Amino acid sequence: MAASIIDSSIFQGLFSSDAMRAVWSDENRTRKYLDVERALARVQGRLGLIPQEAADEIVSHCELEQIDMARLRQQTERIGYPILGVVTQVNQLCRDKLGEYVHWGATTQDITDTATVLQIREALVLVDDELAAIAQALAKLAREHRLTPVIGRSNLQQAIPVTFGYKMAGLLSAVLRHRERIAQLRERVLVGEFAGAAGTLASLQTGAMETQAALCAELGLQQPVIAWHTIRDNIAEVGAVLGLIGGTLGKLSTDVKLMMQTEVAEVFEPFHPGRGSSSTMPQKRNPIASCYIHAAISVVRQHAAALMDAMVADHERSTGPWEIEWIVLPEAFCLMAGALKHSRAVLEGLEVDPEAMRRNIDMTHGLVMSEAVMMGLGHHLGREYAHDLVYELCREALKQRRPLLDLLCENAEIMRHVNREQLAAMCEPDNYLGQSGVMVDRVLAQMAARGA
Repeated sequence: MAASIIDSSIFQGLFSSDAMRAVWSDENRTRKYLDVERALARVQGRLGLIPQEAADEIVSHCELEQIDMARLRQQTERIGYPILGVVTQVNQLCRDKLGEYVHWGATTQDITDTATVLQIREALVLVDDELAAIAQALAKLAREHRLTPVIGRSNLQQAIPVTFGYKMAGLLSAVLRHRERIAQLRERVLVGEFAGAAGTLASLQTGAMETQAALCAELGLQQPVIAWHTIRDNIAEVGAVLGLIGGTLGKLSTDVKLMMQTEVAEVFEPFHPGRGSSSTMPQKRNPIASCYIHAAISVVRQHAAALMDAMVADHERSTGPWEIEWIVLPEAFCLMAGALKHSRAVLEGLEVDPEAMRRNIDMTHGLVMSEAVMMGLGHHLGREYAHDLVYELCREALKQRRPLLDLLCENAEIMRHVNREQLAAMCEPDNYLGQSGVMVDRVLAQMAARGA
């Protein structure tokens, strides 16, 4: 019986991915607890802090298949945390009371935090892999449409021509930064936790720091400089990065939704029979993937804020803020996986209509080229005077519903300085794409330099 949208047998494929759900599943979480306990016993046996016989016995029972999950649920509900239940079960599985050495010198939060870091490590790989695929799809679109004119829009109004490749390269530049953020994030977040009750490792009179160092090495994590039981900027940073990634995916989905409008029709999400159809309007082709991207990343942003709240912890072990992370971190990653999956599918199969893009540029009969005309005439009339003159002619073109070029050519003052052919060149969108192509090339070069 699933109540969460992420675990719903109906919706789970729309809001998340199987791979990410597996990372944050009860089974994988418990497996990570056991991984930490196994590594701790192995290290302490090697250091002589616990008998080697006990270490070997504990290691042999730190396997998920040996844990009674139904019993663990009961233990967790009674105790309030799952770690003690896991420790108790491992202890009872061991012979000759050798299990009494399991969890030696550790505290519940040590195991929980380190297990969470191990889950984050797996989850970040999935996120980065999807971002890499999205980057490739954006790069392909940027190359193919490097000089495909499309109208740039400001305040939802037509502004001046840009290129579709330029739009895609802009998104690509953000994705490249997100991948860089993840690489930097790993250095700060993939750090173990083994510090004891209040973080001082007083529970181990000898070999405390050696245990901590060896445990982190065993797990492939960095050793903490100091305990971070209630210093949670590392986890909050994970949420912040997910929020930033979501913002970029939201920008993508918003533009796709707007460009899919019937009156615009410049791009379309990939077609699949029945996808995005209406129950009453057969002609509809809704931007369904973009809708799910929007919904998912909106919740991820709220979860990022919740992880900031979790930083406000009391003393050396907190009363409540820590548990916020248990609720929102898995869901943030799972929803992000869904948003990434949809974004990748949209970009890899995006239908682009250059003819519609040109048609939309031409729909104002040259008005979108008014800046180009103003700048061209500015050399002869002065920029400010040219602006005011072109402004008036634009108003007249709208009033008369005539091409701007015709009115420009009828103005005697303008024609004293330029001819119709020159004005026509000023009114040609292909001639006013600025540095769009150069900027596309720069982003693609940056991607190549990073080996992305």
